[in-house]
Amino acid sequence: MIKDQKTYFGHLYKDYYRMVFQLCMGFLKGDNDQAEDLTQEVFIQVWNNLGTFRQDSTPKTWIYRISVNTCLNHLKKEKLKSEKISMAIREQPDTVEISSNETDPIKALYTAMAALSEVDRLITGMLLEEIPNAEIASILGINEGNLRVKIHRIKIRLKKLIPND
Repeated sequence: MIKDQKTYFGHLYKDYYRMVFQLCMGFLKGDNDQAEDLTQEVFIQVWNNLGTFRQDSTPKTWIYRISVNTCLNHLKKEKLKSEKISMAIREQPDTVEISSNETDPIKALYTAMAALSEVDRLITGMLLEEIPNAEIASILGINEGNLRVKIHRIKIRLKKLIPND
């Protein structure tokens, strides 16, 4: 049990806000405003569950799991809303339109990431945060060999999506 939850939460927020925000940006295809909202939702979940954190894993891994679950739940809700409005299932596009005059490589990356599946966007986001493969595999519940294969396939897909000048 954590003695001073408020202080501990403050440290978690300070230490992991950027990481969570970047993860949310990846899930939300670079939408800054929605990513900020979702990041706040993640930290609400962290606060609400702080008393149940058993410290079986590192706080970073625990917060990543909360972040992933929050992002996936958000995407599911958005998809349901979208399906109700359009009454049609929307599929991920095979290609994305990346302007050949796009000079911001970060924007080009987020645009390309939009064409990836939710899990592939998650993996890409964690790789950008330089999370070790062992920790990524643990968060996703897969073995490291499977993760390496996924990373290789993601790199191939991103190379096809991002134009080389």
